[in-house]
Formats: sequence, C-alpha cells, structure tokens
Amino acid sequence: MTTQVVFLDAATLAETDLSPLHLADVSLTLYPQTSAEQLQQHASGAQVLISNKVTLDAKAIAALPQLRCILVAATGVNMVDLTAAKAAGIVVCNVQGYAGTAVPQQVFALLLQLTNHIQSYHQAVQQELWSRSSQFCLHLQPIEELAGKTMTVLGYGDLGQATARLAEAFGMTVLIAERPGARQIRPGRTGFEDALRQADVLSLHCPLTDSTAQLINANTLSWMKPQALLINTARGGLIDEIALADALAKGRLAGAALDVLSSEPPPVDHPLLHHNLPNLIVTPHVAWASRQAMQRLVTQLAENLQAFLAQQPIRQV
Repeated sequence: MTTQVVFLDAATLAETDLSPLHLADVSLTLYPQTSAEQLQQHASGAQVLISNKVTLDAKAIAALPQLRCILVAATGVNMVDLTAAKAAGIVVCNVQGYAGTAVPQQVFALLLQLTNHIQSYHQAVQQELWSRSSQFCLHLQPIEELAGKTMTVLGYGDLGQATARLAEAFGMTVLIAERPGARQIRPGRTGFEDALRQADVLSLHCPLTDSTAQLINANTLSWMKPQALLINTARGGLIDEIALADALAKGRLAGAALDVLSSEPPPVDHPLLHHNLPNLIVTPHVAWASRQAMQRLVTQLAENLQAFLAQQPIRQV
C-alpha cells in the first residue's frame, strides 16, 4: 500500500536535495508553501505530513482523519498541538542536532560583525574613504577583542555547549546561566541574575516556553552592563522587543544581533525594524540554514519517515 506523504512548506529548505524522501511505497507531494486557507486542500488524504513552520493546531488535526504522522522539519515543535495529536493517535517526530555547527558559527558571525564592524569598513572602502585617507589605515569605529571578555550562555543544550566551546577558543570566559528562579544553583552554573550582570556577551540558546517568554525584558536588561552585547539565534519570543529597542536607542546596551524575531516574517513596522538602530543587526532566521545542515535535516526526515513506515518511530516528541 502506498503511503501519501505531503511536504507542506518545502521551499523552507531552498535548493536542498530532497531525493532521500522518495522512499519505496511512498507518494511524495511537495508544496513550496501552504497558507492556513490552503492547508485542508494540500493535506487532505495524506497519512504523513512534513511541516517546518505550517501550524497544525487542534482544528486542523481534527479535519484530517487520515493523518497518522507529523514529521517536523525542525527541532522546535510549538507549531503542532501535541495534545490534540496524541489524542488522535498521531505520531509526531522532529529533527535533532542537525545544526550543531551551523548555529554556533552564525553566533560568532553576528558577534564579530558587532565587534569588528566588517560591513561598515567594507562600505567605507567602497565609498572611497580609504582612498582619501591621510594615512595607511582608516579608523572609523573602535574594534573590540573577544579575548578576555565574558560570554554568558543561556540554555546549555547542544547549541549552547558548541557556542561555549567556540567562545573558549576565542579566549573568552564562559558562564552558564542557571534557570531563572531556580532554588538551587547546579555545579558549574552561575545564578541567572549574576550571570547576566557579569556578561560582556549574552548568547541565547533556550527553547521558547511559557517560562522563557520575554525572559529578556526591561528588568533583566537593566542588570546588564551598558557595554554588553546580546546575541539571539534561538527564538524571537525570548525577548521583549520593545524593551530591547528602547535599551539600544538609549545606550543602555551597546549592541544586539538577532537571527530571530517574535513574528516571522516580521511586519514592516516591527519595533526593531522601523527604528534606525545602528547598534542592531538582524538576519532573517538563517542561522540553521547552512547547506550542510539542511541536507542533514533531510537525512533525518527520511530516517524518521522510514522508521514510521516500519512502525518503529524514532525522534518521537
């Protein structure tokens, strides 16, 4: 019997080779995108849905009685109503660890842009400012060394650990922040408030949950040094974006570099986009999307699909 598999938003994987998903006895349909209005039409009749960011809430799940498995093309599964899926007997699997080198690399690409101002200096050369300089070098913005600075890592899973290793390679001191409100500080951790107060760089790697939503807010930002830098490659909802915009505009934080925002794609009047903040860098949720990482993701999707078909699901949420 042929299993009907539908990838709802295949364009999120750009030009990645999807051939590993073409398994025997599988009919694979690829849709570049699927809107909420298109979901019923695209997903109808499928036993397996693959989704990166298309929301599968309780209403959608109830309208798809043939659905037996949801393969999430990401690690975060907050776009799936897991309670409704479990009640309907639907297996939910995600992918894990595929971006373990890509995301930490982006953390330092963003951080080095803040400290070394590569793009600004490149633009100055293009604008002939160097050619008109009275000396061999052109001093425009101060360059900061990472060696000797303290990076606080908030969220110490695979990505937080890999980022910490890179920080140490740069000669940085690494603090691992304890969970906020924790009654006990685990060995090797630093209390949440103390870790933020000591940070020269704060790098976020925790999942978005009820307890971490807007964890970085006006109050917690006030603990940080005015010369500190904030990096977020995790989830946009971890930050109160209005409070961050205010802190950057008023010099209470030296800079921030974000690969994620609370709304994606963001509206043009997003509080971090419609202000001209020279100490802010925003990239469009691409930290995970190295060519190699996306191919690893597809490999895991194929493994998850094959395991489900063999009635031995893996990476089950």
